[in-house]
Formats: sequence, structure tokens, C-alpha cells
Amino acid sequence: MTASPFRSLLVANRGEIALRIMRTARRMGLATVAVHSTADADAAHVRFADRAELIGGPLPAESYLSIEAIIAAARRSGADAVHPGYGFLAENAAFARACRAAGLVFVGPSAESIEAMGHKAGAKAIMQAAGVPTVPGWQGDDQSDDRLVAEAARIGFPVMIKAVAGGGGRGMRLVTEAGQFAAALRSARSEAANAFGDPTVLLERAVVEPRHIEIQVFGDRLGHAVHLGERDCSVQRRHQKLVEEAPSPAVSPDLRSRMGEVAVKAVQALGYEGAGTLEFLLDSTGAFYFMEMNTRLQVEHPVTEAITGLDLVEWQIRVAMGEPLPLAQHEIRFSGHAIEVRLCAEDPAQDFMPQAGRFGAWSMPEGPRIETAMAPGAAVPPFYDSMIAKVIAHGADRAAACAGLSGGLDRAVALGIATNQGFLKRVIEHPAFAAGAATTGFIATHGEALRRAIPDDIPDAMLAALVLFVDDTAARYRRRPRHVGPPLPVPMVLETGGARHAVGIHRERDGAYVIAEGEAGLTLQVDAVEPGLVRLRHGPSGLAVPYLRRGPELFLQRGADQVHVRDLTRAIALRAGSGGGDGRIAAAMNGRVVAVHVAAGDTVAPGQPVVTLEAMKMEHVHAADVAGKITEIAVAAGEQVTTGRLLAMIDKAGAG
Repeated sequence: MTASPFRSLLVANRGEIALRIMRTARRMGLATVAVHSTADADAAHVRFADRAELIGGPLPAESYLSIEAIIAAARRSGADAVHPGYGFLAENAAFARACRAAGLVFVGPSAESIEAMGHKAGAKAIMQAAGVPTVPGWQGDDQSDDRLVAEAARIGFPVMIKAVAGGGGRGMRLVTEAGQFAAALRSARSEAANAFGDPTVLLERAVVEPRHIEIQVFGDRLGHAVHLGERDCSVQRRHQKLVEEAPSPAVSPDLRSRMGEVAVKAVQALGYEGAGTLEFLLDSTGAFYFMEMNTRLQVEHPVTEAITGLDLVEWQIRVAMGEPLPLAQHEIRFSGHAIEVRLCAEDPAQDFMPQAGRFGAWSMPEGPRIETAMAPGAAVPPFYDSMIAKVIAHGADRAAACAGLSGGLDRAVALGIATNQGFLKRVIEHPAFAAGAATTGFIATHGEALRRAIPDDIPDAMLAALVLFVDDTAARYRRRPRHVGPPLPVPMVLETGGARHAVGIHRERDGAYVIAEGEAGLTLQVDAVEPGLVRLRHGPSGLAVPYLRRGPELFLQRGADQVHVRDLTRAIALRAGSGGGDGRIAAAMNGRVVAVHVAAGDTVAPGQPVVTLEAMKMEHVHAADVAGKITEIAVAAGEQVTTGRLLAMIDKAGAG
């Protein structure tokens, strides 16, 4: 081992990846420096680091995307190296260049490599020159509508329109027939210009329902390069990954060798240093086509670590120190199968709308590897990505990994904010996924079934009534006048799943609880009531139900699913979103106002955009729910709002 050229590492990121990098750095004897926005002042990565530096306000542009602020923080802290993590500035060539200009070691590839791979059209040309298979398509300087229409017709439909500077599915449109092309082109250009400042697009033949396969590569400054096998990232929503696994059930040893050899040649042609990933589309015939190269550590790197036994962050740091790669290709071994799911604060029932707020209850299971920065009471700000944890299971084979992951999701507790936890469990247990047959069309094909929780023999409203009745903070339900004769049922009005339920509950003299809704009824026994947990029996079956109370709101953890209940018995539930046709438009989530589309006095029609919020990198249009006249605009562009905040009022009498 050569002498270390740096002793202190600043991590230019936040959340779970910042913690992940710091743990390895600390194990290697490095001092760690965290950076944070004002929204993250009490975040886990800030508390974990040896030193923390405030770099700006809550918006990414004010903090985690500010090159100047991060370089200044490195100078103040005495850090002599910077790890960018993933997201934010991780693939920003200007940031890599600024670090090196400031005398800081950038833990990643050269600015030139980042620049070369950051432009889709240029990256494709480089890969073609290196002999990497690419999807047939067109890219060029002539961006006229006529030229693009003609090239799309030549390639043949279906065709993909892609922003050359794009990523994360933005500026990307699938066009299945010629009549859709003009509108899709306008939309892709507009989105690309807004997201990346560049409306330039390229065209590719669409590979229908392929698998998304990526090859993990590493290079060092001595010219060595290796691959660490593939990951299958086919299960996606909005072109963003949700489930990743290694190895892929569709990749044979021969195909792995061929894809790995191609990827290594590309790395050597680039003179690439550090961790990188080449992403490919794999069709049903076994043909594969290069899509793009990510010049950073990937979110899903833990599945590769699980099957190789390697620490990829340690490899990154050692390569940045000038050391050779720790292993040659023939020394790399693979063992077992690993699957990762991304637990996100988002609501699958509302098209995966990002959520913000605070987790009142949070507990992750033993067994699977957990990467998270969450804890009980932790906040999920509206300014950043919606991913809150990664759950990774490793087993001797794919079936064992699936079983470990499914069980882990069942035991995880995350209450207070809507998540995709139950959705992920149903993905893992779906017959198509279990058979290893999932393609990029998996969620589009099976999404509705995946969103629906499997009905339980104890209806949600009845279980909620029991929890409310026995919870100490709800003792008011037990303050009943003394009564001679059979116990009188306590009436409750509960709302869950968009429906109201009139439920009655009483306790028998033998201690059993009888709950009724209409003609339906059941009897439950309560074994114990602990803070945030009720242990009960239904016939011969025992059940532990974690729960969270927030005023009239109740959150129940039922396996992997969270049930949100509003107690309307004595108070009207707090509501977000539109006011149910009363003309009151309220924020459906915490976020920033990016546009106000109308002014006081304007006449609007139902469905007309009124205010647009940005939350967790996505825009959400709040539209008029009734026809009428705008009587009040309660917010301005740039303002931060919380869930339920009044945005605008419409006077229905002003219609027409």
C-alpha cells in the first residue's frame, strides 16, 4: 500500500449515501466532513461526521448544487479530498475540475471523462468507436422538425426521443406511431430545456419491453480495468429504478463474459479512473445495446458488494489515492444472489407522488442490509429525492434473497408518511418477478394489482376502532356513564381508503372486544398495549400492530402496508388538496411554489391550472376544482408551503 495522499474526506452529499461513504472512510482511518443545508442541520449524516459545515439554504441550488459553497467548506474544514456520492454534483465536470483546481483530490473520474460521458450523443459515438453495440438511431446538429420527422420514419416506430443532456427519465418520450411524433418532440424539448438548459435531442429505435442491465466497472490510473458483473434494474417507474438485483436472471455466464469484456474495453478506451457503470438494453434474443455510462457510484451498488464481498467505496478511495485496483479480473468471485429495493416517501396510489413530513414511528428489521438516514421523528424535507432507505437481501440463491427481502419488508415499520413499502413487497412476491421474467414494462403491466393491498380478515376500520379504544391517549372513549345491563357500544366514525365507516365497539365482561360495522362483526382479544404497539388475538391467531397517533389521525402498520385512518367521531379530519368542490385550493404536499398561473379576478374552469408546486424534484399542478372567479391568491412564486396551506380561493358564484 502506498502512502495516503489525503487524511480528511469531505462528502458532498446528504442522507444515506453520505453515511455510507463516511462509515468506510472512518474504517480506513480518514477524518470525515459533512456538508448540510439549513433543512438538514440536525440530519444523521451531520451528527455522524467528525466535522460539519453549513453550505446554504434548503433548496439544492443554494447548497448541495453550489460548487462555490462546497469548495469553501472544504477549505474551512481542512479537508483534502471530496467524495461526491451520487446525484447532485456527482456527474458534474465543472465540480470535478473545481476540486482539482483547489488542490482537492476528487474521488471519481477525471472531469474529461465525466464530460465525455455526460453528453448522450457524444458518449454514443465514443462507445461505437470502442466497438460497443448501440441502438440504431440518429443524432446530429440538424435539430429541425423536418429532419427529426424524416429520421424517425427511417428508423421506424416505435422510436425513443431522448434529451442528449438528460437523465432520470427527463426529456425522454416513447413514440409508437408517426402521428404522435410532433407533440412528443415538443414535450421532450421543453422538458429538456427546463431540466438541463439544452433542448437538443437524439432518436433511437425503441427496444420494446427490454431488460435494463448494467455492468459495474472500475479503472485505475495505471491502465487496469475490471468489471464486477451485472445488475438487473428492469423494475422501474417513470424510467427510475425501484428494484435492482445481481446477478440478472436473464444473463448467462457466456453473456456476462461478453458484456463484461465490452464494458472493460470501453473503460480502457476512455482511460477511465474509479467506479463507473455502463447501462445496456437487453432484448429477448440476447442482443444488448449501450444506453449510457454513469460516471459515479450507483444507488444500487450494495447488491454488487453483497455477491462479491467487496467494499466499492473503499475501492473508490484507494483508486483516488493512486493505488492499483485491489484485484485482477480473474481474482473476482461471485457468491449467491442479492436484491435491493428503494423504499421511498411516495404514494403509489397517487402515481407515486412524493411525500414530505415526519416519521413518528420508524424501525427497520434485522436480517437485510439497511442503508438509511432515517430514525423515529426524522423529517423528510420536500427539497430532495424521495428515497428514504435501501433494503438489501442476500441469499444462497434468488429464491432465498426474495424470501429474505419479503420478510424484511413485512417487519419494517415506517409510520407518518405514505411510502411504497407494500408496493415493493407485492413486486417481490409477484409471480412474474418470482419467475425472473420482469422487464421494463413490468410496472406498466401489473401496476394496478401491485397498488392494491391484499384484504385481511380484520377490516382496517374495525382494527382502527380497537386501537383507538385501547390507546391510552384515547381514554375519552372509555369515559362512559355507568350502565346496568349489556355493555353499550361506543360509536365511531372513521375514514380510511377514501370511505367513511360507522363502527361500534364495546368490551365484554370477559375482556373481549366486540366490533361491528353494519351487519358485520368480529371479536378480538387484546393481550397487551405498549407505547405504539397493540398485541391482539383473533381466534387462534396472534397479531402485533404497530401504530402512530397524531391528533385525529391514526397510522397502522399492517405487514408491509401502512393504513391511514382519520377519526371523524368528534373532529373533522385535516384535509390536503382541493376542498372537495368548495373552491378552496390547498397544497397537497410540502413544497415550493414554482408558478402561479392566474391572478385575483380571473375566471377559471374546472381542471384549469392555478398553482404549481415543486416537491422532491417533481412538479405538481394544483388545478381549479370548480368554475368561478379567483378571489384570493395566497402564495407567490418561490414561497415554501406546507401540506394543507391555502393556495387560492375560487368564488363559485363568480362563474359565468
